Amino acid sequence: MPTSRSRRVALPLAAAALLVPVATACTSSGSSGGSGGDQRLKVAMAFPPAQAMSPYGDDAVTLSRLAVVEGLTRLDRDGEAKPALAASWKRDGERAWEFTVREDAVFQDGTKLDAAAVARSLTAAQKASPKPRVLSDTTLTATAEGADTVRITTKEADPLLPQRLANPSLSVLSAAAYKGTGVNPAGHATGPFTLAEVNGAVSATLERNDAYWGDRAKAPGVDVKFVADGTARANALRTKDVDVAEYVPISQASLLGDGLVHAFPSARTNGLSLNTERGVFADPAMRAAAREAIDSKALVDGVYEGRADTAQGLLGPGVPWAADLRTAPTGRAKAAAPAEVAKTEQIVLATYTNRPELPEVATVVQQQLEKRGFTVKQVVRDYAQMEADALAGKYDAFIQARNTLLDTADPVSYLASDFTCDGSFNITQLCATPVDTAVDKAAALADTDARHRAEMTAEAAILGSDALVPLVHERFVQGYDDTRVRGVALDPMERTLITADTRVG
Repeated sequence: MPTSRSRRVALPLAAAALLVPVATACTSSGSSGGSGGDQRLKVAMAFPPAQAMSPYGDDAVTLSRLAVVEGLTRLDRDGEAKPALAASWKRDGERAWEFTVREDAVFQDGTKLDAAAVARSLTAAQKASPKPRVLSDTTLTATAEGADTVRITTKEADPLLPQRLANPSLSVLSAAAYKGTGVNPAGHATGPFTLAEVNGAVSATLERNDAYWGDRAKAPGVDVKFVADGTARANALRTKDVDVAEYVPISQASLLGDGLVHAFPSARTNGLSLNTERGVFADPAMRAAAREAIDSKALVDGVYEGRADTAQGLLGPGVPWAADLRTAPTGRAKAAAPAEVAKTEQIVLATYTNRPELPEVATVVQQQLEKRGFTVKQVVRDYAQMEADALAGKYDAFIQARNTLLDTADPVSYLASDFTCDGSFNITQLCATPVDTAVDKAAALADTDARHRAEMTAEAAILGSDALVPLVHERFVQGYDDTRVRGVALDPMERTLITADTRVG
């Protein structure tokens, strides 16, 4: 059995607790210009900064959803890589790629984008500790060859490299972002909006980047509030205190009405991660008993009011090819009898408040586990207060909502980061040779169909370990008034929300 393991530790919040003013020489702080009106956007985000706006953790997704950062590539609706900061690219053998950097892009601090800047950003991401999840299953080396060509080589063949480079954690920043402690994207990215100020976990201010290489943003700026409470986000939308509210709670959707609620399919699976390394669930028989206790349909009907899909596996309807390729779980243990379960010590079941349905899910799951014989204690807090403990394996069970396509638009990265021995987001602490072997095989395949089949073999091995019990497959609900707000992105992969085209009026 492999024993090596890396732990992903949350970065300190100290830097995010300060006001971070940024020079805005290349931005507009007023309300002038911009076709489509001059009104600033007001946005309520569910997740406050957890890692000082570091691009190497989940804060990178926030920066991407606010159109602050960009990478060499972007993804289209089908998950295919398209040009962004790279105008073109080509493969050179199995392990090398050459990317041509676009000539018309500058950073928000006025310095020019070039191959050296790209190589510096990718090298910093590779050396970061903790390593970004998107790099958990690969190692890359980036070198500048002239002013506009970046050569990227990987330790092993990586057919998904162009998709990988679209990940927000691999965004390209100017040299000034890397001065001092940590990495500061404020004023040093390339997107249509500049992060001008961060007020801890409370709010942020974005200004239009008038030097943006693409279409100029139609809104002069964005005023962001971080509102962890879902009902409060919905109320802010209802009273027009905000123009856009992400992740509207299911309980509020019917109250807001169709004009304010926009639901769409997602690649997100909500699952019960069981600690396979220590405690009650180190015993496969106890994990199997927990899996048998879960009633997914009760969660869909009760908590989600029918606005979710019953769990079929790790990959749900948001990954449409998965159902036809799914195979039965392999290697499952026989579940412990209720009498044996009743003899175990109390387990700690944890989840977070940022996704409003999860605390209610935890309550129902607790009841289902207790019916099986487990003794359960709940811990429910803000995600930023829990991530480090979850990754360190301090909970017996952890309920989380996970986008299975977030890292590379292909689930192989998710499988590697969450379930392999060296996975950087391995909350289950799983370390199993059959899983590592299956994931490695999938990652090495260039042919899309063959890779998908291998990924489903890996899914079968993971489900067979009962390290994660799928609960439901989510549908996303974003909130905005479609009679007055235009250009909001409804992205199943969750990378975009506000774009250059988003505006009021």
